[in-house]
Order: sequence, then structure tokens, then C-alpha cells
Amino acid sequence: MFELLSNIKKLFFYNAERDFYAKHFPSVRDDQSIIQFRPMSKLDIAAACEIEKQVYDFPWGDRIFRDCFRAGYSAWVFEKLGKVFAYGILSFGAGEAHIMNFCVSPEEQLKGYGQKLMGHLIEIARQNRTTTMFLEVRPSNSGAINLYVKLGFNEIGIRKNYYPTENGREDALMLGMDLTVPNSDKLGE
Repeated sequence: MFELLSNIKKLFFYNAERDFYAKHFPSVRDDQSIIQFRPMSKLDIAAACEIEKQVYDFPWGDRIFRDCFRAGYSAWVFEKLGKVFAYGILSFGAGEAHIMNFCVSPEEQLKGYGQKLMGHLIEIARQNRTTTMFLEVRPSNSGAINLYVKLGFNEIGIRKNYYPTENGREDALMLGMDLTVPNSDKLGE
């Protein structure tokens, strides 16, 4: 089913010129101008599930992503040469934004895309007039924690036994950001 949806997406969103240059001029793959930030569609769920499987021991499945669409969450992807390589999902309520999921594919990590995507999500939260943004992160995920702190998030608490592990449960660090304080110097660097 996932493969069928991906093939349908390729039919409708095929860009022959882009694909020609990517094939014959490999350096184009590193060109930042070919990266697109756009709303996630249901056709992107298969790609997001594949990234989940590569990154997480306990990945989200198709049903969870579909539930996010049904709930009306704000879902976004980063795409390069027609391929989704990062995504983020936000919920909004009571003047707050909550990052439900945020992930960059392994082959695209450590290139600054996580920071750019998070910068976009923060701006979307501000455009929705939210005053605070929250997220949870595993204490063992030092790379993500460093990124979030660099962007202006602060530790505000702990959620006990939040994440599943092979041997039980792991706590989550709760991080928050006051969106009424400008952080424009930190976004998209």
C-alpha cells in the first residue's frame, strides 16, 4: 500500500528537469535551493514511516500519522528532489504549540536541516499566535537536546516512564520555549 501511494505521488509530482539535473549533475543534490518546506500530505505518510523505522526503535506507524491528520494537526515536510527527508508535526491549543513528532532521516542528519525545520515550525507556531511551544525528548538523545537548547528551549520538567525501551520505560525531558521573546537570531542558522 505504501509503495503504491509513493508511486502515485511520483506520477503527479514528477519534475523531469529536476530529475535530469540530479542524475547528470550529482552536485545539484547538495544545492540548498532544491529543498522545499511544504505541508505534509497523506501521500507522504509512507516516507515518514520509513524514516521512523530508520531512526526510532519504537516508530510511529501509518495509523498514528493518519490520526494526526484526522485531529487536524499541522504537519510539515522537508523534501529534496521529490523525496521527503524530514518532517515535523505540531498540535495547537489554548495558545500553546506542542511538537508531537520531529525527525530527520539518518542520511540527512548533521547537515543543519533539523535546525532549519525546527525554525520553520517555530515560525508556524508564532503565526498561529501561540505564546509557548513544548516538546518531549529522550534524555539519551543528546544531539536533539543540544539542538533544542541552541534554538532557545529550556528544560521545564520530566515525564516519568514516557518512552518505551527494550527493558521497560524511559523518562522524557519536557522542554518549553516562550514564543513571545524573539529568537530570530537563532532560527535557520
